[in-house]
Amino acid sequence: MTTDARTAVPSLDSDLFHIDQYEAYAALREREPVSKVSFIGREAYLITRHAEAKAALGDLRLSNDLKKQPPEVELPTYHGIPEDVRPYFANNMGSNDPPAHTRLRGLVAREFTARRVESMRGRIEQLAEQLLDGLTGQDETDLVERFAYPLPITVISELLGVEKCYQGDFGRWSNEFLVIDADRVEQREQAARALVGFILELIDRRRADPGDDLLSALIHVHEEDEDRLSTDELASVVLILLIAGFETSVSLIAMATYLLLTHPGELAKVRQDPSILPNAVEEVLRFLGPAEITTRGSLEPVEIGGVHIPAHSTVLIAGAAANRDPRRFPDPERFDVTRDAGGHLSLGHGIHFCVGGPLARLECEIALRALLTRFPGLDLAIEPDQVRWRRSFLRGIESLPVRLGR
Repeated sequence: MTTDARTAVPSLDSDLFHIDQYEAYAALREREPVSKVSFIGREAYLITRHAEAKAALGDLRLSNDLKKQPPEVELPTYHGIPEDVRPYFANNMGSNDPPAHTRLRGLVAREFTARRVESMRGRIEQLAEQLLDGLTGQDETDLVERFAYPLPITVISELLGVEKCYQGDFGRWSNEFLVIDADRVEQREQAARALVGFILELIDRRRADPGDDLLSALIHVHEEDEDRLSTDELASVVLILLIAGFETSVSLIAMATYLLLTHPGELAKVRQDPSILPNAVEEVLRFLGPAEITTRGSLEPVEIGGVHIPAHSTVLIAGAAANRDPRRFPDPERFDVTRDAGGHLSLGHGIHFCVGGPLARLECEIALRALLTRFPGLDLAIEPDQVRWRRSFLRGIESLPVRLGR
């Protein structure tokens, strides 16, 4: 990891960090539980050990609520989001604390239930098989483009009533929005405005022509429920469900496939006993989970791991580093599909635990089962170090060329 000359601290903006951040995380984690770093050109505090990260995720003195910060403080989550559309990103569960969080999460959870997710199993299995049918007869393909991407975006689109013709644009805007980079602010601004406009038009279409999708149900809450959602809240909730609900699954499916193909012993275990697939998905989440870092702002002075963090500081909770903390997981650098990976922080912890976690797990399990069954000779078509990774704190693989092994 390089050092920012202005602050004399490690820089998370450097290309070197994004090439091998796990090595950087390990060095920082072993030195101290909380480190000063530079992120988008500003000082921040990076938490890398499991115990401290878990505690921080549940600490309400650390907040992602923009309304609680003074005007001069910019939380990294909102970096590059124009002022005129910020309210549409700042009124969901993840951007509010109790009691607003409790209310919003309760309204969403009432419609986005475990039963609704499980009811989608048959449709997800059908979509997976249809996508794999399209690969039949090919020697090689890009697994992200042809499988890991279209499966989740179709699932979340059907869940929220997004017409197929809009899925390509939405996927592109979502990818551009997720990159928090001081050099790509303009792209994030444009993507943020495009996403908001897209969501508001989608809400209007579903209001005029409601169905049995989740968005129509949330619109009903918005319009008729006594404890209704405001327009900003409705749009913000839909935004986070759409982006997190499909980007997490795309990354998880692609990275799970990558890990199994680069660990043939673990792949053999899964092939021999497919019943361990749910456990394998948990180990993928621990070892290479999509959500690397969660951002927060300190509302008051906080001491974490013996380190004093002043009020209104940027706090970065590195779940990716915590998940490889040897104090919590023995031999953490070893990928083991039979490991008890419970307690990883890839989907958060506490009141902000990812609401879309069950859907991401289900999609990944179904995708892997279908893929490994259909193509028993599946293998990487490039060297592992040639795989292209997205530069974002929502980690993902941009392209995964594979040989199908007909």
